Amino acid sequence: MSAVRTTRTVLAAALVAGLTATALATPALAAPAPASQRDHAATQEALLAAVDAGVPGAVAQARDGHGRWTGTAGDRKGDDHYRVGSITKTFVATVLLQLQAEGRLDLDDPVEKWLPGVVRGNGHDGRKITVRQLLNHTSGIYSYTEDPSFQEKVFGPGFLAHRYDTWTAKQLVGVAMTHRPEFAPGDGWSYSNTNFVLAGMVIEKVTGRPYGKAVENRIIKPLKLRATSVPGTRVTVPQPSSRAYSTLSPNPGDPVHDVTELNPSLALAAGEMISDSGDLQTFYRALLKGRLLPKSGMNELTATVPVDPGYPQFRYGLGISWQKLGCGTEIWGHGGGIHGSISEAYTTRDGRHTLAANFNADWTGDTQSVIDAEFCGTAPKGADPKGLTAKPAATLSGLVPLN
Repeated sequence: MSAVRTTRTVLAAALVAGLTATALATPALAAPAPASQRDHAATQEALLAAVDAGVPGAVAQARDGHGRWTGTAGDRKGDDHYRVGSITKTFVATVLLQLQAEGRLDLDDPVEKWLPGVVRGNGHDGRKITVRQLLNHTSGIYSYTEDPSFQEKVFGPGFLAHRYDTWTAKQLVGVAMTHRPEFAPGDGWSYSNTNFVLAGMVIEKVTGRPYGKAVENRIIKPLKLRATSVPGTRVTVPQPSSRAYSTLSPNPGDPVHDVTELNPSLALAAGEMISDSGDLQTFYRALLKGRLLPKSGMNELTATVPVDPGYPQFRYGLGISWQKLGCGTEIWGHGGGIHGSISEAYTTRDGRHTLAANFNADWTGDTQSVIDAEFCGTAPKGADPKGLTAKPAATLSGLVPLN
């Protein structure tokens, strides 16, 4: 989450770190360099370009058949912890798929079955919305982060007075219920953070414990993700970590604020988690290689729906996105944004080539160029070498309203 932007693409800032950038630049990308020739130089150049464009610091780590590479620029350390924003969504979807595999719920259950009376008001009806539609953003439920009053308080100058406030899931969903749905369930696609706050509530109802405990017990501990946590109301980021910065404004030239400390309950299951580049790669590698879900669950996870007919290069599954880059490489993963932090984590379908990256600013920088550099060996031709400072790096993302 972070800087206030008031257009419809409110949370567009890091999920894919570049649906728009990818779609526009796709035809111009060169063929990927053979693995034997890949030395990550282009990825390092993309990190340096981001810092040249005004990002205080950037970090990325990649793994392929030749080992692990870590790159930094600006004020970053290779083992930094950082807030991962909407990358949290893939963890949440994985837990729900596990619960389905155990016969404890069905993703085609109506939300009303698990959360009676919660999704009601102004045309929202939980009896007509399934858990699956929460996970692939086809529910039509309004995103609470688009609410103007919420934006002013949480993303704008009001953040400085309210950064330590605690939000409950009921409060966040309540904000969404004061607005009309985007469309009837199943009749479209719209990225909504409310969907995943509700998904976390479903996990709690099924398991009898907070969704974060399920994430810890089912994913974090088995995979030994030592840098990964579900912070709840903890306002700090574990060390080692760098500071996080935001303008808290739609204008990149406005004063920069240190937004490192915040109460992440403003995001909950939509984007509160903390991790590092090593753990994120371990998670996505394990997920895509089938270590966390049975084959049936993997088939459901990766059953995608179109986001926009004009962007066939990007589709969305259950808490995970698919991109076909201009060089032909197909990648799976998610991006995430929260105050002062834009993150990306992707892998090839076989789990052999992974990337996780983070910028510690939310008003500038082109994270899509980092993705293209790593998986294609080059940035899009014609892209701004300074990091596309005139527009946000992504169009979807987590909780940062950057457009």
